[in-house]
This record gives sequence, structure tokens and C-alpha cells, in this order.
Amino acid sequence: MAAVPGRQCQTNRNRCRVWLGVAGVGLLVASAQAQATKDWPRITFLPHWIPQAQFAGPFVAADKGIYREHGLDEVVLEGGPRRPVGKWLQSGEAVMASHFLSSALKLREEGLPLVNLAQITQRSALLLVARKARGIRTVPDLDGKKVSVWTDFTAQPQALFRKYELNVRTIPQGPTINVFMRDGVDAVSAMWYNEYHLFLNSGLNEDELTVFFYDQHGLNFPEDGLYCLEATWRRYPEVCRQFVAATFEAWRYVFEHPTEALDIVLRRTDAARTGTNRSHQRWMLQRMRDLIQPDAARPMGELTREAYAQVVRALEESGELKAAPAFEAFCVGAHP
Repeated sequence: MAAVPGRQCQTNRNRCRVWLGVAGVGLLVASAQAQATKDWPRITFLPHWIPQAQFAGPFVAADKGIYREHGLDEVVLEGGPRRPVGKWLQSGEAVMASHFLSSALKLREEGLPLVNLAQITQRSALLLVARKARGIRTVPDLDGKKVSVWTDFTAQPQALFRKYELNVRTIPQGPTINVFMRDGVDAVSAMWYNEYHLFLNSGLNEDELTVFFYDQHGLNFPEDGLYCLEATWRRYPEVCRQFVAATFEAWRYVFEHPTEALDIVLRRTDAARTGTNRSHQRWMLQRMRDLIQPDAARPMGELTREAYAQVVRALEESGELKAAPAFEAFCVGAHP
């Protein structure tokens, strides 16, 4: 049957109206998204320590354009002792930051309204290292010994000493491992991904050392997390979610492309003149994978209520925390 010219024209006009209507809706949605993106702040992210593989995820996310793909104008700052997280978030010089959970809780109690967007590490990297030659092979052997402890991270050591009813003389620990290397203390605090590897590189053999992992003694404190001010979360929740999603997308890329990730990390460490080397950063990157996803079945970024409660309880028992915020108020759940 031949088409009727008038009917065909009417059909084309109807199709055109439908197409224009759909296109119009699409343009309105795109316009709204563009306006929302325009209103988003420039994201300055501050790692809580100097450039190293501990922060490979954000470095890769910035260098590979992953933040940009999520609609974020992201700048990763150089962290370290000259840029304390609390001060920089409060001043607005940083919008997002990483920090230890225990440190963030103490800042919150001091009046800085921090919220946890996601938990990067699930397993504690903090440990104690002792020489077997000093007769230290089990935790009770620390009784009566001198142990150096970082003043910012005393809750876990004190909880360990209480658990085993030990009388330990604690010594404030500086930024180096010299006091242990010169036999100034019987045991020293260390991070699994950092100082422990420095001991091995300095000539000590693993079989000479006794290592106490806190998580193996019922004291697993999740450490590195992603934080912002509560006002930032309330005003820009979608920005926070996109930041978290992009950061963990980058961490997955890091673990799939470790050589490329190390290249990116070393460009950062060289620019900051940290004096590190590829071997040490490779070790750190491998340990970060162990800490970020110790259980492959567990999703990245999760902070459980149980882990939060354990950290709070230890901080309260050590006198470092008087009252913690409710889990829901502090852990706002912008998980990837």
C-alpha cells in the first residue's frame, strides 16, 4: 500500500517533536549536572604524611585523570609535619584529607567537626619490634623493659600493656629508628610498611627480631581513612561520594599496575626530596595492599561498627578521649 503524503509528513513531524522533547529533557539534565558541578569546590586533598606509596591511590587518581573523570577538579597536596591535617582543614586550605582513625577522633573531641567518608586500611600496620638477643620472644617478656612509643599513637601500646598486666617504661619516640639501632631501648614502635623494612635494610635479619602485631593480640585499629569537615559533607555529599569512588578506583588501578604506580609515586617523592628508593616504596606498596584489603571478600572502604567501638574504647581507657560521637554521626558512609 502506498504511503499517503500528508500522513507521512504528520508522522515525521510527530517523530521530530518526540525527538526534540527527549533531547530537551537530556539538555535540561545535562544543564543541571553542569550547574551542580560548577558549584562544587576545587578539591584539595592533603595526605597526612610525606609523599610515599602509602598514598599511591590519590597520586594515581590525580596523575591518571581519574578524579577528573569523576567530575572533580582535584589537587593532591604534599603532606607532612609542616601541614597538619587539623589546621589545614580548619583553614580551608585543604577540603579533604587522610588521617588515622584514632587521630581524627581526638581532633573531633578538640572541636574540629570531622567525619569519616571511608576507611582506607582495614588492618593495623602498627607494631612493636624487639631483639631476641634481649630475651624478648613473647609479650610478657616486655615486662620491666624500655619501650619507645610515638606520642601520637599511645592507645594501642597502653592497651597491650594493660591486657598482659605489664610494667613497662615507655620512652617518647622520635622520627627515626636510631634509638633502637643504638640499643637505647628494648623495643621500638614501627609501621609494617615503613620502619620495619628500614630495620631489614639496615642489616638486621628477620630471625634476629621479635615482632608484635597489635591486630594479632585483639587490638586491630583501622588506621588511614578519608575525612572532611561535617559542613563539607552536608553541603556537597555527591562530591564526597565521587571523591571516595575515584580514590578507590585508583587504588584498584594501583594494585593492577604496580610498576606504573611506583613510577608515579617516585615522581612525587623525588619532587619532595624525601630520600627514599624504589625498593622501599615497592615494599610499602605491597604492604598497603595487605592492609587495604586483607579479606578479598570484604569491600574496600568499609569501617565497621565493631572496629570503631574498639578504637573508641581503647582511647577512652587510655584517657585520650572523653566522649566519642555516635557511629552514625562520625562515619557518614560515603563508601565506594
